[in-house]
Amino acid sequence: MIAQFPDLWPALPEIFLACAGMALLLIGVFNGDRFTRPVAYLAVVAMFLAAVLAAGYGTGRVVTFNGLFVMDAFGVFMKVLVLLASALAVIMSLGYIEREDMNRFEFPVLMLFATLGMLMMISANDLISLYVGLETQSLALYVIAAFRRDSSASSEAGLKYFVLGALSSGMLLYGASLVYGFSGTTSFDKIAALFAGGAHPSMGVIIGLVFVAAGLAFKVSAVPFHMWTPDVYQGAPTPVTAFFAAAPKIAAIALFTRLLIEPFGHLVHQWQQIIIVTSILSMSLGAFAAINQSNIKRLMAYSSIGHIGYALMGLATGTEDGVRGLLVYMALYLFMNVGTFAVILCMKQKGQMVEEIKDLAGLSRTHPMLAAAMAIFMFSMAGIPPMAGFFGKLYVFLPAIQSQLYTLAVIGVLTSVVGAYYYLRIIKIMYFDEPVVAFDKIGDDGMTAILVGTGLFTLLFFVLPAPIVNRAAAAAAALFAG
Repeated sequence: MIAQFPDLWPALPEIFLACAGMALLLIGVFNGDRFTRPVAYLAVVAMFLAAVLAAGYGTGRVVTFNGLFVMDAFGVFMKVLVLLASALAVIMSLGYIEREDMNRFEFPVLMLFATLGMLMMISANDLISLYVGLETQSLALYVIAAFRRDSSASSEAGLKYFVLGALSSGMLLYGASLVYGFSGTTSFDKIAALFAGGAHPSMGVIIGLVFVAAGLAFKVSAVPFHMWTPDVYQGAPTPVTAFFAAAPKIAAIALFTRLLIEPFGHLVHQWQQIIIVTSILSMSLGAFAAINQSNIKRLMAYSSIGHIGYALMGLATGTEDGVRGLLVYMALYLFMNVGTFAVILCMKQKGQMVEEIKDLAGLSRTHPMLAAAMAIFMFSMAGIPPMAGFFGKLYVFLPAIQSQLYTLAVIGVLTSVVGAYYYLRIIKIMYFDEPVVAFDKIGDDGMTAILVGTGLFTLLFFVLPAPIVNRAAAAAAALFAG
């Protein structure tokens, strides 16, 4: 089949994931909700196999499906991250959905289809395929945000995400129509060739680019398009929040990066100012707005906004080193974020989930290993060496300084200091406050494995950073070569 249709080879992970999703849907339909756990395990296996297919792609850049789809080292790197984040989110959700009366086979299948949309986003090489991938992801995310139907908070989260998501999609489509109208094409390659040939961008193209960037800024929760994030993070079921905080963010930042570097790379002076302002606002809001939060999921929402601001700092440089720093940052963010949400999912007292930061009081005495894991993740998010988060920030600060974006780098350092307050406050509560009610025992081997794996990675990244850094460098080089 591949010999007859060689154009299918670059899209093999997406094709496999689509077929796996439809097969799991049929399995669930014929076996009912009692088969939710097997369906979830099969979804995880499908994601890992898709990651293997993506990782085995090799090198080089291939454009297929009449220029709509591209596969390169950048796509491989980001797809593996997305698939890993999605698989971990499914594993973390198993115990929760069984306890909280969400035990329906559609849940892991929807996560699988959302992941399919993310992979399509990462390989989009046209404004049309960009939108198709984005909406494939979003439609599934709208449903799982409101998946807990007996919870008004979950329903409200799903509705808010849907309404604001529709608004952002409208902005993106309007921007894409302007770009098409004033450039005459929706193809990334043709747009890049147009401006590489010395064509002066019209005001219509620049305004269209601003609208497209605004639509994508919504997807990555960048200020001023962040308004949905705290409410959706707090209201959605906790495994869904963990999923939202990792996989869709990585896919959207990959799409954002490809869009600005490949078709609009020659217009860096036009879009650089937008990214700089967005980065500064995101870092600042993430640092200051989280200080007074009492709900840990809401705090993590503002934390994610701040982290996106740091990641955008690498993109703001418009250089290969800056994009490499962004990719390293997102890889490290994946592990420390998934680990943090694994701890949050372990916050149960007498079988009931708790979400208040004060509930962590005395955790070091009742669950010392869980407290140690949380301390590692909080130190890392604060950017304290030798944790992985410190090196993530280092890899985005240095290119910003080299690009003479001194104000951006200084604000990044200052907001890191402010943000460290609320991360260290959690550590203080765990280690110095008196315990009130002890958490239940974890009792979930999958959750324990995730906590140990992400904790060790975050703690010991400095011992062997080369595999991730080198692959990120190759991915950035492939993007600029394209």
